[in-house]
Amino acid sequence: MDHIDHILVVDDDHGIRTGVVDYLRKNGLRATAAAEGREMFAQLDASAFDLVVLDIMMPGEDGLALCRTLRAGKHKAIPVLLLTARDDETDRIVGLEMGADDYLTKPFSPRELLARIKAVIRRTRMLPPNLRITEATEMLAFGKWRLDTTARHLLDEEGTVVSLSGAEYRLLRVFLDHPQRILTRDQLLNLTQGRDAEHFDRSIDLQVSRLRQRLLDDAKEQAYIKTVRSEGYVFSMPVTVAGGGA
Repeated sequence: MDHIDHILVVDDDHGIRTGVVDYLRKNGLRATAAAEGREMFAQLDASAFDLVVLDIMMPGEDGLALCRTLRAGKHKAIPVLLLTARDDETDRIVGLEMGADDYLTKPFSPRELLARIKAVIRRTRMLPPNLRITEATEMLAFGKWRLDTTARHLLDEEGTVVSLSGAEYRLLRVFLDHPQRILTRDQLLNLTQGRDAEHFDRSIDLQVSRLRQRLLDDAKEQAYIKTVRSEGYVFSMPVTVAGGGA
């Protein structure tokens, strides 16, 4: 039997919540609704989901806090698409920093939401199976570094922790998921920032520079991230899974 993607829609607005669920079901997806965070986690524990649509502006614990909690827990591998009524760049950036995979501003077209959901799921499944984050995957090793995918920080050879910002973590994950492959700036924008990447079209070079500093990667030597002139960047180190959870 073919797999049917299962979407969890979390929104305190009953009309939006039921409308989105009905639309997704009419378009061939499974969809389940939750009105707030406690119900969201109960649904996640009860069923397998392929993506969470999560409203930011909710009473009590808002969507940003819920996204952060989700990314730190056992369901961290599930993609998240954030919804908000505010077309605010700060919300967009903070949401991405919290680990969201995409972002859509209310009011939105149901067709656009469906397209965004399919695009995020497709991008997630493009990752090499052996490098996808699962409950068992904890460490990815490359060169003298290890990336702790649970705590989202780097560890050097001596086990010293190097903290990463959300943007740095996402960019490094993209490189580690596509080692020894040339990635264009457009691909890096799409894979790290999803929707509205055009607003960040000058930021990839700066982000790469910052990530090189974290990796102590000399800009001239480029042992980890090499610049490919007129094409983009390539992560030149092989990557292995170094550990798993209990």
